[in-house]
Amino acid sequence: MRRLLLATALLAGLVLAVSAQAEPGRVIKQTIHEDDLNLIEGFCETDMAVQSHFVADVTVKIMPRGRDGLIYFANRLSVTETFTNLDNGKMVVSTVNAIDKDLRVTDNGDGTLTILILSTGNAVTYNSDGKAIGRNPGQIRFELTVDHGGTPSDPSDDTEISFEVVKDSTGRTDDFCEVTVPALS
Repeated sequence: MRRLLLATALLAGLVLAVSAQAEPGRVIKQTIHEDDLNLIEGFCETDMAVQSHFVADVTVKIMPRGRDGLIYFANRLSVTETFTNLDNGKMVVSTVNAIDKDLRVTDNGDGTLTILILSTGNAVTYNSDGKAIGRNPGQIRFELTVDHGGTPSDPSDDTEISFEVVKDSTGRTDDFCEVTVPALS
């Protein structure tokens, strides 16, 4: 679940870049590609130094709905992240394929919106032989509350107030670090 939540958090950050184009009554669809290389020291609370190569492809659809024209998001996310132990060259690959979509957007009447979001998909971690060593299929629901900045139908000026998981993962939830650290050691 942690890997799926991290991917969702990345998606939220990428979506902000697209949301500035949102206008009332206009449907927007855009594809985003992100490719990044990082050094992670103390990987999974160990003394391991790991290089991460992260590649994400996201399709974002932004559309107004309802009589108030509140903006709803629907996203398809595909992430592949390769982790390589710098000491021994061992590696694992983590893949996430997910769909996130706003189920309900509520104008609270106090300058805030509450957004119920469904995230569903599959996360799999593979060892260097290509064997699946960890899985996280299923779905999760969370609620996001934002200050809409005086413009409830324009997400470009929204700021997050709170984030809460309202329904935990419905599928198998293998601990990422538990399966990854032995494969990298």
